[in-house]
Amino acid sequence: MWPDLIQKAKDGGLDVIQTYYNFEGRYDLVHFIKLVQEAGLYVHLRIGPYICAEWNFGGFPVWLKYVPGIAFRTDNEPFKFNIYPIDLLVYLVTVMEVAMQGFTEKIVKMMKSEKLFETQGGPIIMSQIENEYKSIEWQIGAPGTAYMKWAAKMAVDLGTGVPWIMCKQEDAPDPIIDTCNGFYCEKFKPKYSYNPKMWTEVWTGCIMGEQILAVQHLVSLLPLAMIMMLRLMNMAHVFKSKGACAAFLSNYDTKSSAKVTFENMQYELPPWSISILPDCKNAVFNTARIGSQTSKMKMIPVKSGSFPWESYNEEAPSADDSDTFAEEGLWEQLNVTRDTSDYLWYLTDVKIASDEEFLKNGKSPVLTVMSAGHAMQVFINGQLSGIVYGSLKRPKLTFIDNVKLRIGTNKISFLSAAVGLPNVGLHFETWNAGVLGPVSLSGLNEGTRDLTKQKWSYKVGLKGEDLSLNTPSGSSSVEWLQGSLVAQKQPLTWYKTTFNAPEGNEPLALDMGSMGKGQVWINGESIGRHWPGYIAGGNCGECSYAGEFKETKCQAGCGQPSQRWYHVPRSWLKPSGNFLVVFEEWGGDPTGISLVSRKTRSVCADIFEGQPTLKNWNMVTSGKLNSLQAKAHLWCADGQKISKIKFASYGLPQGACGSFREGSCHARKSYNALERNCIGKQSCSVSVATEVFGGDPCPNTMKKLSVEAVCS
Repeated sequence: MWPDLIQKAKDGGLDVIQTYYNFEGRYDLVHFIKLVQEAGLYVHLRIGPYICAEWNFGGFPVWLKYVPGIAFRTDNEPFKFNIYPIDLLVYLVTVMEVAMQGFTEKIVKMMKSEKLFETQGGPIIMSQIENEYKSIEWQIGAPGTAYMKWAAKMAVDLGTGVPWIMCKQEDAPDPIIDTCNGFYCEKFKPKYSYNPKMWTEVWTGCIMGEQILAVQHLVSLLPLAMIMMLRLMNMAHVFKSKGACAAFLSNYDTKSSAKVTFENMQYELPPWSISILPDCKNAVFNTARIGSQTSKMKMIPVKSGSFPWESYNEEAPSADDSDTFAEEGLWEQLNVTRDTSDYLWYLTDVKIASDEEFLKNGKSPVLTVMSAGHAMQVFINGQLSGIVYGSLKRPKLTFIDNVKLRIGTNKISFLSAAVGLPNVGLHFETWNAGVLGPVSLSGLNEGTRDLTKQKWSYKVGLKGEDLSLNTPSGSSSVEWLQGSLVAQKQPLTWYKTTFNAPEGNEPLALDMGSMGKGQVWINGESIGRHWPGYIAGGNCGECSYAGEFKETKCQAGCGQPSQRWYHVPRSWLKPSGNFLVVFEEWGGDPTGISLVSRKTRSVCADIFEGQPTLKNWNMVTSGKLNSLQAKAHLWCADGQKISKIKFASYGLPQGACGSFREGSCHARKSYNALERNCIGKQSCSVSVATEVFGGDPCPNTMKKLSVEAVCS
């Protein structure tokens, strides 16, 4: 899998791969770096060891939080060195080498032994210590600053021969290079003027500024000559040196285009855009008018009908089961599971006397359960009574509902699920998960009964996990239901089936839209947690990227499952007999699960007349072209051809790919040239010019061509 992805990165124009790493299972960091080297690319090794990266605990092992006296990412001896009193050395013998200094030294020695640093002839040209620490340092104060300086010195003293960086660390001590991560970095300057300006993470959504990098090499050696205010909200940054000249013209207005005069020539700047003039004359690029094709994808089932499923149902355990242990009160989840499973059962008994008034009036008692997160199912006497879950910003949750209780002993079972662990924030190692209470039962003769401090029993994980039902060998240990007996919409259900790998090389995925929440394995390998039952909120509507980007801007999929399709790596598949296992927590319909391939449904172009491109400018300057004429380029994936022009309009079309519509100006022959040049071909191009479309539909107006072509 990796050689193909690395080659795609190179083909896309990248020359450096930044990487964190994972040592679990078959992961091999040295082999990965050598693959990058074989492809002719460089490596930026981000050692951390804190990496954030939307990874459990930011990359730290969970057991680290239980080292006595430890505090993460501060001036703390156990965290920095793993130095402990003598009487603890036996206990800590297995963790001595994995504190921050030991971990970093181990990685560097591993790279040196394989001669992978650039000074040894290897591909590693840069390394990173820590990650986006400045905000934490600010909250901690002096101990944070001391830790940051210690980490920097420790890294530099390892003598790698290549630069070290700290991202988002404005006070990084020399020779550490501070770099920028973010949506926007145009105003960023490194602490020391002799250090390069580096943008180590370009966050998704950054339009204005990001595209400048495509031609930055044109001006990298030119000193800034002047900054000109062309008019309100319009500026020119001009670079000159020994006859060479380059300029960036910007329009910061988010609503209106601007016509500006620069060096006695006029230029039109769309809202919130930058035009690049590599010779201070010809605009070869504008960030609001990107000429690249847009593709609409479709997910196609690779076979008709559903998988031949078999099912096995787990029962909710009870407090007196032999594989549980009992303690007084409620325990924090991670403290019990140590992240060996997502799941922890909280189990207790509630006794109901025969004279309870609710047994006569039918007003069932109300159970209230408060949890630190992240999701919970409530079972009363083995029957599902309710489901609650939190969110990324609000992981805490509360269950409040009437519950059906009977005379005598009632079995109360909570299945608490941790959906990943915190990875960012001040001392996130102290954050909690699981049912911490209070837990109460109201509507009884006595009023409200507090269940928080009574005896609770605990069971880590699921029976199916203990039996390894996700593997072929483990699955044979239980009896599975088949045919019409297969469970549907029942909680705590395991499903298994087999399938053959489809031909071709299109990306594959599982469509899990009919399920609720759980986990999926293929040939014993986890493809992750599925959670289509988590419905995306937000505010979806018309989208304009003009103006500063924010995470809540241009949202899509509101009211839909937050994720429906789950990637299946082809490298994990055998030609036949692939073993698929699904564990469903909430209850779903397995007949709706399908294996799908991703194919191109349609391709779009949205090009203004006269829209420049850097490629065309290079061809003009080299004498290969006479003028900077805009063209719309369309191409389908391998094995596909353009079968239909779904939409075409030369004039003032509106909308975006998939929802184009005619505007107030439309050339009647908009379809003709495209149908003539493109139908039946894998790729084609059409000039965006008046004569191509039968005349000017609206003179003295800047026009564009919007087209959507169907690939079959």
